[in-house]
Amino acid sequence: MQFSVSVIIPVYNDERFIEKAINSAIQQPEVSEIVVVNDGSTDKTEHILENLQKQNSKIKVYYHEGKLNKGRSASRNLGIKKAIGNYIAFLDADDFYLPNRFTNDKKIFNERKSIEGVYNAISAHFYREGSKAEKEQLSLTTIKKRIAAEVLFEALLLGSEGHFSIDGLTLKKSAFNKVGYFNQTMLVSEDTELIFKLSLKCKLQSGIIDKPVAMRGVHGSNVFNREDLYAEHRIKMYQSLLFWANKNQVALHRIDKLLNTLWVLKYKQKKSLISYIGYWGHLFFNAPRSIFSMLGIKYFPIIRLRQKLFPFLYKHS
Repeated sequence: MQFSVSVIIPVYNDERFIEKAINSAIQQPEVSEIVVVNDGSTDKTEHILENLQKQNSKIKVYYHEGKLNKGRSASRNLGIKKAIGNYIAFLDADDFYLPNRFTNDKKIFNERKSIEGVYNAISAHFYREGSKAEKEQLSLTTIKKRIAAEVLFEALLLGSEGHFSIDGLTLKKSAFNKVGYFNQTMLVSEDTELIFKLSLKCKLQSGIIDKPVAMRGVHGSNVFNREDLYAEHRIKMYQSLLFWANKNQVALHRIDKLLNTLWVLKYKQKKSLISYIGYWGHLFFNAPRSIFSMLGIKYFPIIRLRQKLFPFLYKHS
């Protein structure tokens, strides 16, 4: 299979950064096209894109119907559908690739035909002042060690070995036939959910994990450092992933791990027992394969909270 990469860039009012992002993709010899989806921009983005298109035929610009703003997920999904390359990579409009972004990925795909995706490390470029702690935290977003594809989901769920960004991921386009597209109901964490799905259904291999292949732009308009926003959507993301895993026949021992993570987050909300039982019913009604297994009993709130509810039964004599 020829290594032909379509780079998908969703953009909304990023007149400051979009040209740098596109140029960083153009310089990669493996890139056959840059698929830009203008998500209803109202600044000078459209004008910049028109000028860039005149300079390079690899740049293709698409809009949602009526030039509406539909969000990152819908824009990436449109880009995937329009892409003609047999490999897909993503780049946010305020990020940029480093030279030789795809050199090692190409080698891995050519040598190991069964691999469906390669993930790499990324770093951060600060357009604003950043604290020492912030710069250290964002210095390298990566998986800390080589992890077998068969246990990547568990490693990502646990989080102790780090994680990777979608900017550092290259996929066979056929991978989307297995996992579907980005979840358009999610305001944030839609990329994390997709990565979890890929780790469950596809064979992903680490590429360059000790130095960056791309740079994330850090500036005043970022949402990735909005912990309040991510905390609000984290449970929603795991819940959506659970329902998808149930429908797609993911092994119950993996659903067990996912349920455990979800309930740990849920119990931190410190709701009433009745509320937890209601939520249990909602989860298992939408994941019926699980309720008819031991998981339905294991995660019933009275069972999970038995020591707290009945402490006298656990007192030492």
